Amino acid sequence: MASERPSTPPPPQAATNSRSTVPASPLTPEQVKRIEISRLKAKALRDQREAESRKQDSVASLKRSDSANIAAGQKRTHAAISTSNVPATLRDGRSKDGPKNGGFRPLDEIQPARNFTKYVEYDFSKMTDTKGGFLTAEDDPHNKALYAPNTDDKPAHMTLKEWERHQLLRSLRDRREGPFEPGLSVLKKEENKMCRECGSLEIDWKWEEILSCAICNTCKEKFPEKYSLLTKTEAREDYLLTDPELKDEELLPHLERPNPHKSTWNNMMLFLRYQVEEYAFGKKWGSAEALDEEFDKREKDKKRRKEDKFKSKLQELKKKTRVDAYRRSRKAGGGGGGFGDEMGRGGKHTHVWGRAVENDEGIGVKKCVECGMEVEELEF
Repeated sequence: MASERPSTPPPPQAATNSRSTVPASPLTPEQVKRIEISRLKAKALRDQREAESRKQDSVASLKRSDSANIAAGQKRTHAAISTSNVPATLRDGRSKDGPKNGGFRPLDEIQPARNFTKYVEYDFSKMTDTKGGFLTAEDDPHNKALYAPNTDDKPAHMTLKEWERHQLLRSLRDRREGPFEPGLSVLKKEENKMCRECGSLEIDWKWEEILSCAICNTCKEKFPEKYSLLTKTEAREDYLLTDPELKDEELLPHLERPNPHKSTWNNMMLFLRYQVEEYAFGKKWGSAEALDEEFDKREKDKKRRKEDKFKSKLQELKKKTRVDAYRRSRKAGGGGGGFGDEMGRGGKHTHVWGRAVENDEGIGVKKCVECGMEVEELEF
């Protein structure tokens, strides 16, 4: 049929005269390969021409639709808004060349935000940590004054089990318990230290070493009025001791504990109650009654100073109130003239002051004999 599409290669035509024509020899594999390559190239060229023609038609239709000035409310044609004419091999129809040929790429037109235009991307693999300018153990590892190793961190050569055992031994050594408890000799009984209350040999060696008090744990709980611990604030406020006295370890030995309120604050100082009472009652104040008298005296002085401060502020407030009231009356055009004028006569009045008399608040007050005006008198 004439309408049939020719194929590549064309089919062999039938021989009209079999005797006069020689039968064609079969194609070699190399010839078949070249024919197939030529066929694929021709097909690719044809597809490319068809794509270019479709692209040109779509651009021309868009130009015609833009120049037609479509009236308001009129719909556009489907061809004007259809995306079927866009080539399937390109992501952007504006680009004539593909990305491999240096054509348009969408990311090329993306610009950073204005706030990030000065952003600098650093390569941290090429940067050096200077430790903020501070000297470290790497700069001078042999300087012990500059660098003190942290004993609370686990060394790298220790396993977790070994580190836990090391921590346990260190805590026992600090408390002087277990294998680190001082030995008891049966032969030298006079050298053994015993509890001062019950005579037991099982005393708290840490208290004996720091507080110089040989006492067992049972007697600690049995006699809390003697062997309880006082904080520095309690010793200062209840027994009226000063900071230099509390900081003197020879005078008043003390234990140190981490601050329970905040770990970064100074350590808490704990004093033994009977030692504080012996020093306060026996050396400083003489007796418990003298301490109570001193405490009452200080409380009275504190109360008196507070009242004096309140009275002085009240007197200043009264003076300001009187002056402000007088000024307001003058501005309002009320009664009264200048200071010292005689009221109702238009002339000036000369005050005749009497003798200063102290009022209930201890301030001297003078009174005019004629008009009765009172003035407070302050002596410096």
